[in-house]
Amino acid sequence: MNVARLLILLAVLVAGLVIGALNSQAMTLNLGFTAIHSSTGLAIIVALLSGALVGAGLVLVGLVIPLYSRLRKAQKTVPAVAPVVPPSSTFDGR
Repeated sequence: MNVARLLILLAVLVAGLVIGALNSQAMTLNLGFTAIHSSTGLAIIVALLSGALVGAGLVLVGLVIPLYSRLRKAQKTVPAVAPVVPPSSTFDGR
């Protein structure tokens, strides 16, 4: 699993380098009160990263946290059950 994660990390890194190299034109992002000077490649990478972070945050808030709280509540309401031990038999198979 660690090798697969490393390969995915390297693929994303190479894709980021290619996007940055192919989009090296200068651009200005005007925000009204300030202007940010950057390359288009960097702007694309920052936009993709911020979109992934916002999407992950929405999934965390919308799904993971409510499901985790339901799981905790369900575990509190279920009484602890002693494990069932199978009865020992004197039958030896003959």
